[in-house]
Amino acid sequence: MHAMQQIVDLERYPLDRPESREWAALVHACKAKLASDGLFNLPGFVLPRALSTATESLKPVFNDASFLHERAHNIYFRKTVPGLHKDHPALRLHHTTNHTICADQMGRNAVIQLYEWPEFAVFLAAVMGKTRLYTMADPLARVNVMAYHKGEALNWHFDRSEFTTTLLLQEPETGGAFEYAKDLRTESDPNYDGVADLFEGKIKTTVLPLKAGTLNIFRGKNTAHRVTPVHGYRERIIAVFSYFERQGVVFSDEERLGFYGRVA
Repeated sequence: MHAMQQIVDLERYPLDRPESREWAALVHACKAKLASDGLFNLPGFVLPRALSTATESLKPVFNDASFLHERAHNIYFRKTVPGLHKDHPALRLHHTTNHTICADQMGRNAVIQLYEWPEFAVFLAAVMGKTRLYTMADPLARVNVMAYHKGEALNWHFDRSEFTTTLLLQEPETGGAFEYAKDLRTESDPNYDGVADLFEGKIKTTVLPLKAGTLNIFRGKNTAHRVTPVHGYRERIIAVFSYFERQGVVFSDEERLGFYGRVA
């Protein structure tokens, strides 16, 4: 039995068989969805028992050793934007609050096992049209798991990276939905007025509730997105995986301190 068969639904998602027609068909479908929608979801990617075990093992870490990350920020996560007046509505401040644990706090959790599984990176690279993807060398940042409690949210932002790879470990009772406005900007057009329109409710967004166990691949560099506030007493818990096209990528001490409250 393949070791990952206890974690990933390999019958439905045959990542362990990259030479098979089924694998090729899955990659083709994911690429098409990514091209049309800017994202794709694989519901039930992680099996229920593995998901439950992984999530429950992380909850004591959240209780005892997570980093409370609270910040006011604009959509760009930058204090100033060249060519944009500080009072422009696109620079409206938003509030984000989450509780973060890092890869070095997870032991051999199934989340870490999935991240380090070579076939997972092979699949992601194929879908994203990359020659190869590497795990991150940073012992803190390579995998993060975030929890959002009642009233907390990940507010409007653009991603720095081209793609974001997440796995929802636990869905909240209500709220905590993924909301986005696709292709709000381009590499050549920042569309500041369009961003302002988004905050004024003039742009139609897509709201996407996700189920626990869903793998989500999202092209978020030019798509504005957020997680709506969580309601109820069950936290929204999500894992974020970081892969790069080059080896040896690490955060600076300043970045580690800002995101995790520590450098080592």
